[in-house]
Amino acid sequence: MDPFVLAMGMALWFGILTSISPCPLATNIAAISYIGRRVDRADYILSAGFLYMLGRTITYVLLGFILVSSVQSIPAVAQFLQKYMNTVLGPLLIVIGLILLDVITIPIGGIGFLGNSLQPRIDRVGIWGAGFLGIIFALSFCPVSAALFFGSLFSLAIKHGSKIILPSLFGIGTAIPVLAMAFLLAFSTHFVGKAYQKITIFESWARRGTAVVFMLAGVYYCWKYLFYWL
Repeated sequence: MDPFVLAMGMALWFGILTSISPCPLATNIAAISYIGRRVDRADYILSAGFLYMLGRTITYVLLGFILVSSVQSIPAVAQFLQKYMNTVLGPLLIVIGLILLDVITIPIGGIGFLGNSLQPRIDRVGIWGAGFLGIIFALSFCPVSAALFFGSLFSLAIKHGSKIILPSLFGIGTAIPVLAMAFLLAFSTHFVGKAYQKITIFESWARRGTAVVFMLAGVYYCWKYLFYWL
């Protein structure tokens, strides 16, 4: 398989895993409640869902573009990463795996839910508020989302020199649950509760499974590039 195609799949998976992790999932539930207020209008709900996804995607693309461009524009940093990326990747993957398992906790504040002062401002812009909501919630990094974006996705983007494609797939992945819920709200509210329960169950297994894969890959990279002299 083409390495970049594999990286694209990984970027999308990192986004999905981010979206269903407990802290980001809370913001997505807030987004669903905002989007689903007009349950009588399926077109409104679907349009708001796509705008929310667009807001998140644009935010991550801009962040990815700025970060990757900044690194590539500094020759010393670019040369260091090119030379030592595989060496650094091993410990980084292990740390990210421990964060996903909640063994390591990082005190990062998140926005969480819509505040009383924020919601009226978003309401005033109508359906476009869903897009602004996507931007705001994309910037509310929690430990898991920060580890997956700044650790895993950023490493992939640097390795493949991808400033737009990989960050955009990550952004789309983070909005997939909200978009799925928007479809359910638009066509059948009966399944929303069941879908949420299944997502929370799936998240627990997916996060742990990904953590184990990350840690195994980290051990492999450490053995091959960090402790190769043993």
